Amino acid sequence: MTAVETEPGLADRVLGGWLGRIAGNMLGKPVEQGEVWTRERIDRYLRRAAALPLDDYLPEPLTESDRRDLRPEWRSCVRGRVHGSCRDDDVDYAILGLHLLETHGFGFSTEQVGDLWLLRLPYLQTFTAERAAYRNLANGRKPPLTATYDNPYQEWIGALIRADIHGWTSPGAPRRAASLARRDAVLSHTGNGVYGAMWAAALISAAFTASTVRRAVDEALTVIPAGCRLARTVRRVCALHETGLAWEDTLATVEEETAGLGWIHTVPNAAVLTAGLLYGDGDFTRTIALTVRGGLDTDSNGATAGSVAGVLCGASAVPEQWSDPLQDTVRSAVLGFDGVRISELAERTLRLARTAA
Repeated sequence: MTAVETEPGLADRVLGGWLGRIAGNMLGKPVEQGEVWTRERIDRYLRRAAALPLDDYLPEPLTESDRRDLRPEWRSCVRGRVHGSCRDDDVDYAILGLHLLETHGFGFSTEQVGDLWLLRLPYLQTFTAERAAYRNLANGRKPPLTATYDNPYQEWIGALIRADIHGWTSPGAPRRAASLARRDAVLSHTGNGVYGAMWAAALISAAFTASTVRRAVDEALTVIPAGCRLARTVRRVCALHETGLAWEDTLATVEEETAGLGWIHTVPNAAVLTAGLLYGDGDFTRTIALTVRGGLDTDSNGATAGSVAGVLCGASAVPEQWSDPLQDTVRSAVLGFDGVRISELAERTLRLARTAA
């Protein structure tokens, strides 16, 4: 075992990752529709509610227009109404990934990922690339054809949101985390869609040992091709941040450079996530708040940012306004896991992390 796998704080960091993922997901869920809830509109919403700087779950909508345009789950996700987590695919896949590793171990195959989807995940709780891959699986197709046949979403963010478990169970071993995430991702994605999963898993893994967020981001970049668009975009955000450019101006610059890819594509979302992490600078609240305010796929980005920040700071440093309303409870569409305790998920993840060679 490596030193990080035996350190006393490992349990706190793993729990921090779970809490961060769930809290960040809940924060971003009401405004998860990038073409409607732009960065500018999210901030207007917050200003009207006197909720800037954002330091808690989103406030209730003040206007009928906002109420109509929010995701219908807002009634269980805004401040004062959070009583346990909502069901969401960003959390379902972390749970399913945990079950995958418990069932098949770290030597799992891509085919076994698909088999588990069919057994444990309802078809109507899958979206975009995952739904295309699920349909292909049900029709008897095998990987990698499941990712490429009749699937126009191959580079969207779905594989990235499935990557956390591979980072949590490979603490301080980003290349190993990336390898596991790739084996999962190729069921449904190609190109930057796969690189996004590898990068996210490595980023979370590196967060266990990196001294700063920037070092974790840099280490994660080493596991994907330097010339891919994802890597170039992440480096661009890092460079703009280094110049001292304001967060808003960094996002505006990269938004222009990634225009046309769509609000669920991996590349622009990785830019929003990277900016949230760098400008958040290790502060849990600031990190998830900036990431969600960045727009696009807000609940997915908030979840991954929360996971990284939660690992960096540990559960003991996650402010109570984020963790307490979750009531240590998760709603899930994964068969057999609805109502599971967050603390139990963390304990099971920790066991895997400690047995990893």
